[in-house]
Amino acid sequence: MTLKVAVQMDPIETITPLGDSTFAMMLEAQARGHELAYYVPQSLALRDNVVSANLAPVEVFDKPKGEHFTLGEFARGDLAEYDVLLMRQDPPFDMNYITLTHMLERLHPRTYVVNPPAHVRNAPEKILVTEFPQLMPPTLVTRDREMIRDFRREHGNIILKPLYGNGGAGVFLLQEGDQNLASLIELFETNFPEPFMVQKYLPDVRKGDKRIILIDGEPVAGLNRIPADGEARSNMHVGGRPELSELTEREREICATIGPALKQRDMIFVGIDVIGDYLTEINVTSPTGIREIKRFGGPDISVMIWDAIEKRVG
Repeated sequence: MTLKVAVQMDPIETITPLGDSTFAMMLEAQARGHELAYYVPQSLALRDNVVSANLAPVEVFDKPKGEHFTLGEFARGDLAEYDVLLMRQDPPFDMNYITLTHMLERLHPRTYVVNPPAHVRNAPEKILVTEFPQLMPPTLVTRDREMIRDFRREHGNIILKPLYGNGGAGVFLLQEGDQNLASLIELFETNFPEPFMVQKYLPDVRKGDKRIILIDGEPVAGLNRIPADGEARSNMHVGGRPELSELTEREREICATIGPALKQRDMIFVGIDVIGDYLTEINVTSPTGIREIKRFGGPDISVMIWDAIEKRVG
């Protein structure tokens, strides 16, 4: 089976090949003989119900940054002519991102989009997770100042974060006695039009924030990310140290609980975040961790993803 594959992603020259999951998926597609084309989201267009982009043929190489790809000539093409489209640009999940999902929805499933754009739009990471309150730490989503103050009085140490952020950006730990809550709320009110997410701080984060990859709703690997000294965030973007980690009984219970909802939405590639016994996020927009898991001796998840895609398209 040879497929025409379009990859919607951030500028390919800016990625770090050693740690980029999109790049891993492209390498595997190329190894299978699929035809790859690359474009950036800004080039998408909708005219007369035809969704097009400014695409270039791309060849990828497992080499250091700067040597990891070559491009052919760019030309505007109808995305309906492709078999598969990987929607892989990073958030923020803003109105631009939402608009792109509406455009790509015109293509799916004739051009099979991973993950399905309508479900990505309707299930952003910090919203989808709230469907499973029994798995989460105490959580509040609001802009109401008094509710936030009451939540802090109830739980002491709290985490305040933007609802549609990514990569640990804008995540703050407020400890008991910290007098910056009012100023921080003002900062959030100025910079974020949406409600905020407030959660009880989980001390277990010092032991790690585990990223678990699910393919077709089934867990396949776990990568524990341990915060750097002096950091409350464990994201690898901000210095979190990754290590391969077996799944605990509780983590398998979490996966079994959310798996049917992911399958129902046809989410092929999902990454969830677990701290201690609690589920904190369900990442469906642009999950990461493929290359780190393989580098630490885990499975090649890109193989599993393409097996699932080919099963559907075939």
